[in-house]
Amino acid sequence: MSTFDPDALECLAAIVEEGGFERAAVRLSITQSAVSQRLRSLEEQVGTVLIVRSRPLKATTAGHLLLKHAMQMRLLRADLERDLKELAPGVATAAGEDERISIAVNADSIATWALPALTPLVHQGMGLEIITDDQDFTFDWLREGRVLGCVTTLRAALRSCKVQSLGAMPYVAVAEPGFAAKRCPQGLHAHNFSQLPFIAFNRKDDLQSEFVARVCGLKHVALSQVYVPSSEGQVRAVLAGWGVSVLPELKVREHLQSGALVELMPGRTLPVDLYWHCWNLNSVLLDALTAALQSEAAKVLVSDPKETQQ
Repeated sequence: MSTFDPDALECLAAIVEEGGFERAAVRLSITQSAVSQRLRSLEEQVGTVLIVRSRPLKATTAGHLLLKHAMQMRLLRADLERDLKELAPGVATAAGEDERISIAVNADSIATWALPALTPLVHQGMGLEIITDDQDFTFDWLREGRVLGCVTTLRAALRSCKVQSLGAMPYVAVAEPGFAAKRCPQGLHAHNFSQLPFIAFNRKDDLQSEFVARVCGLKHVALSQVYVPSSEGQVRAVLAGWGVSVLPELKVREHLQSGALVELMPGRTLPVDLYWHCWNLNSVLLDALTAALQSEAAKVLVSDPKETQQ
């Protein structure tokens, strides 16, 4: 098997992660010409194109395979760095770009339980890059080899990866009390949802329609939606009376207790199962990530992911 130049692999990763040759050059502190030369050398070694020069740039199938290899090399270096620190604990080093552990986590998990899980690892010096996406799409980042692990709703594991169940995150339908009193005094039901504005994360977010369809016993629903691509922003939009939103109960619990928000279907939740996927590698850092996420998830997520109805 060919041995690939680590600098060329990091160059490929930088092009994909930064979205272009110029930004990759700045990150690597080399010229744009040197970036092109390293990529060309790698493509000649592999015998195929690795990057499609489009807008935006895209990695080819072979490019994704080498990108995954580059990520594995990063993990090996990060594991080695950790072991060396244990031998010389007085030497403190900051994680460089090529030593950061990249993971993909859905925005609602970041806004609720994931950061507390990762905080001890960051304090211990682990370099992290957290990429956020809809919970149904974080899996694509792992499939493309762009991250080492992901929190997702998908259960089936990729080849060479392992999966761990984290539990379920319950979602509830909420609104600002004044909005609810004016627009839906009887709560949310099958006869009024089509007249209400819903606040979704983005166009990938199907939680709003999934919740309405399930609790109203419908197969398909069409909603009038406003898009706010931020978990915190969604909450603020609901508090401002923009409309209805289906949000994590963890995120709105204090607002419900204070009366700033009201549930529109009390006792009804949509539990969203979450899973942690990561490469099946012998790595202290990956093991630490897995243990940290599982431990925190066990404290706050629902272990029995059945829909509750009181």
